Amino acid sequence: MKAELTYPFEQRPAVGQTIEVAPGVLWIRMPMPFRLDHINVWAIRDQAADGRDGWAIVDTGVQTMDTTSAWRTLFGDGGSLAHAPVTRVLVPHMHPDHVGMAGWITRRFECRLWMTRLEYLTCRVLSADTGREAPEDGVRFYRRAGWSSDDIETYQARFGGFGKMIHALPDSYRRLYDGERLRIGPNDWQVVVGHGHSPEHACLYCPALGVLISGDQVLPRISSNVSVFPTEPDADPLGDWIESIATVGRAVPDDVLVLPAHNDPFRGLHARLADLAADHDGALDRLRDVLAEPKRAIDVFGALFARPIKSDPTLLGLATGEALAHINRLVRQGEVRAELDRDGVAWYRRT
Repeated sequence: MKAELTYPFEQRPAVGQTIEVAPGVLWIRMPMPFRLDHINVWAIRDQAADGRDGWAIVDTGVQTMDTTSAWRTLFGDGGSLAHAPVTRVLVPHMHPDHVGMAGWITRRFECRLWMTRLEYLTCRVLSADTGREAPEDGVRFYRRAGWSSDDIETYQARFGGFGKMIHALPDSYRRLYDGERLRIGPNDWQVVVGHGHSPEHACLYCPALGVLISGDQVLPRISSNVSVFPTEPDADPLGDWIESIATVGRAVPDDVLVLPAHNDPFRGLHARLADLAADHDGALDRLRDVLAEPKRAIDVFGALFARPIKSDPTLLGLATGEALAHINRLVRQGEVRAELDRDGVAWYRRT
């Protein structure tokens, strides 16, 4: 049974507007040109080096003209963030909807980018793929998962798109460390790192305000994608994710206001963490059942996802990565083994 979360805000901020969700913490929503059509970003009242009031920005939105226009409205005359500098930009993880405008904002205000090391360096690596041909390792990875020739051709045509969704990152950054405390304005914020959705995802917890900026680590209505990628085909990100659910629960009390990257701010952190863990436990049980007979990665979608997958190239990539994350968890636990056929396709079966 799903826990009942509570949502304290009846309204959402319009594009270019803000809502104060805690003293000195503003909620901003940026549009996105995807099925998931928004990301929440946050402005925290801070103090600039010269003593003036300013804003620390957490997350930035994907690089689009609509996002740029929304930021210009916020920073311009009459905007909620007008006449106060941005002191720093904190990006919890490196996906384009989070980091896309970070380079633009840090250059505009000559301020630092704050990220964990693995998120910053991974972002730099992925950005460097822009303009490259799809690597043979990637083709082999998706062929092994059971993709058709047409699917692989689409992957090759779309490869390298990551860098097109973000402004160039600054060439230096300030590293965030798990467990460190940051002074932002009048309050301390603790960094709580999770893994699985991305390499080194930083949440920000403020005990004085009773607020957790959770990024994609905890979302109220959807589950973050946990995927295996061609760069590390034997990875176990689901194991990392399940461990991180417990880590966040230990580090952050249940009574916080959770500020997620998508959907609405909510209360009920520990119940939501329990639901996320239970969802993946259920998915693993269903996967055990279907793997009584040999299956390719693309054959287990029905056991894991409620909606059709194969007609949408973006969904196909996400679903394949997530299916392999669940398969690799069972492989790591010794419950499933793989055999390659003569075409290089992996067939998985319960041991």
